[in-house]
Amino acid sequence: MVIAALALTMAALLIPVRLFEGTAVAGPGGLIVDDGLGTLTTQYGPLTPTDRDFVRKVRSAGLWEGPAGRQAQERGRSETVRIAGNHLVDGHNLLDELAIETGRVLGIELPNQPTAQQRAWLAELEAAPIDRYEVLFANILRRAHGRVFTLVALVRAETQNSLVRELANQANETVLDHITVLENTGLVDYGALDDDGIGSISKRVAGPRSPRRARRTATGCGRRRPDGRPVGRPGGRSTDAPPVPAPGGGRPRVPRRGADRTDPPPHTGDPGEPTT
Repeated sequence: MVIAALALTMAALLIPVRLFEGTAVAGPGGLIVDDGLGTLTTQYGPLTPTDRDFVRKVRSAGLWEGPAGRQAQERGRSETVRIAGNHLVDGHNLLDELAIETGRVLGIELPNQPTAQQRAWLAELEAAPIDRYEVLFANILRRAHGRVFTLVALVRAETQNSLVRELANQANETVLDHITVLENTGLVDYGALDDDGIGSISKRVAGPRSPRRARRTATGCGRRRPDGRPVGRPGGRSTDAPPVPAPGGGRPRVPRRGADRTDPPPHTGDPGEPTT
């Protein structure tokens, strides 16, 4: 009886590990972990491995992003970082309730502790000096939300289960809100979002801004006018040049800086004649 009890205990410990850290990975960017149970029939519609993994990931995200939000509420020095922390806490409280209820109704085993990687991110944020904390917070959390946003879109587009669809709807709204408030801090390094791992973000965001990024900010963030010219760079239209009426009552032209303000004579040849 003792041996049987120990065996059952080991099974109870190992089954969740297999469920939450399975080896069969599918989907965009390796986002989906297949638990091997196939598609199950429920009164709310078919329940696929992708559906189940999504519910687990929503719950798992709240286990570390909620604490990260509370950390930002306490350690954040700027108002925008504290606001982001507030949104993280409130949003994941709501998602946690919905994910737990969805898992209960559909019989999905859910995690109750952050993964080792999630604990490492929380520890990195906790240990960060105060002058680097806010930058790390904004970038680590922004990249994490960007990755889960891809999964939310996939599930929302494909699921046939009404409960999972409801969770995906709420997750879409919440994750987008979190992405927005994190970006509103002004601390997100968008170039670092393309890195292979979140851990590499801390190496990039700690240093000074690159000259290229500084130039883009100084010249209108790289935006261009409809005619292809960059915003804010030399060669734009002169603001003191009055519009010159176009022949035939068309749209007035504003001459370029330094250009002759006298319109050239209109072309009077055959309409089909090529021009140079």
